[in-house]
Amino acid sequence: MGTGRATAENTGAGATGAVGAASSFLSATTAAVGAAEAAQAAGAADRSAEVAVLAALRARPLCFPLTRDSLRCWAYLAGGAVLGLVTVVLLLALTALGLGLSVVGVGLPLLLAVALSGLPAGALERRLLRLVEPAPVPDPHRALPGAGRPARLRTRLRERATWRELAHTLLVAPPLTAAGLGLTALLLFSAMLVVSPVVVQVLAPETVMLIPGHAVPGPLHALPFTAVGLAGLYLGGHAGALLTTAHVRLARLLLGPREEDPGGQVLELTRSRARLADAFEAERRRIERDLHDGAQQQLVALTMTLGLAAHELRERAGAGDGDAGAGALALVDRARGEARQALEQLRGLVRGIHPQVLTDHGLAAAVAEVALRHPVPVEVDLDLPGRLPGPVESTAYFTVTEALTNAAKHSGATTVTVHGRVTDGRLVLQVTDDGRGGADPAAGTGLQGLADRVAILRGRLMVTSPTGGPTGLRLEVPCSG
Repeated sequence: MGTGRATAENTGAGATGAVGAASSFLSATTAAVGAAEAAQAAGAADRSAEVAVLAALRARPLCFPLTRDSLRCWAYLAGGAVLGLVTVVLLLALTALGLGLSVVGVGLPLLLAVALSGLPAGALERRLLRLVEPAPVPDPHRALPGAGRPARLRTRLRERATWRELAHTLLVAPPLTAAGLGLTALLLFSAMLVVSPVVVQVLAPETVMLIPGHAVPGPLHALPFTAVGLAGLYLGGHAGALLTTAHVRLARLLLGPREEDPGGQVLELTRSRARLADAFEAERRRIERDLHDGAQQQLVALTMTLGLAAHELRERAGAGDGDAGAGALALVDRARGEARQALEQLRGLVRGIHPQVLTDHGLAAAVAEVALRHPVPVEVDLDLPGRLPGPVESTAYFTVTEALTNAAKHSGATTVTVHGRVTDGRLVLQVTDDGRGGADPAAGTGLQGLADRVAILRGRLMVTSPTGGPTGLRLEVPCSG
């Protein structure tokens, strides 16, 4: 269990000045989450992936009509046939009314409804596809949180996905619906033939004609029809799988997102930002290693060399070399002090780039070390279930250090509290100080950059700082990496 508790005493001057803003709230989140983002990536980038029903048919071609996949195909086709039939009737009625009333202007809203009819029809089709396709076809439309109805209408009319859905509803769905109705009728007729001996037995002595003009004398004479019905069900299972495959592929093509859609562009932008953040983090670690193993070691060697030179000059001065030796000794001592100061500054810079304790011991130990060096007393209460993913630890660490720096420079705080827990798979980190408040994240405090970094991890960063305090910073980041 990684737990860190530390309290650092005040060793420096208080803060100078305050950032003037009554209160502010900063929240950064990504447009898409976990499973939805992965599904959209799969739908937009790889529509050529094999349909689940077709894969099941190829895996067990002879037994497929006897599997649950075949039953799901029949249920999907029957439901799609009913949905398509209702949609066609409604669209024909709306189109006729719209054209008839358009001369007086009343029909224009009805024609607009026809133009937008692909939206609900496409949504229902995507939902119905879940019967046969484990990977859902994602919604190709942009999310419009907080937008009014006119803005939503304008946006939907400008999106290409809206017109693809309308094309699917008007051009693709009718023939597929007709095929589904035909297959459903064939299956029902085949099922009736399978149970024909039972029907003949129940209706006896009434005359039963399975073929017009040819009566069936008894149950045994109906057995050939049972065989025909079983064959019809068997072939219908394969036909249903092929028809369902056509439905799924057309839905992926017309009802799913594409890379040229705004949603796909936003997703690619989010990915590129994540790649840039990873590359930046890797470059920062490389710089830290170079400074630690290169310049820092050279400064240590320089300090040791100056120490040896000072020792040699002291010996010569003791041997009577005169004032020149004393002057040189003073210069060497001064150079040695400046080298030590440069070494301390370099060590602080290395720790600021990426502290080694964060890599070796985790977030709790790294925050505890920062708290011990902080000029304001800091109480750290981090109870974490072991190590967290590297990006999460790094983002949380720099968020804490930025909050502590702002508290020391601007807030006039006397105490700072850092509290962190992992709840429901998310790291929840709270940094609170008792300063004067009025912090403005947009005033160059560095929190805006942290918010952008948190957004890449699908988290959010919130700051509340009313005038008079206290100032609270809350970080929430998923721990899935």
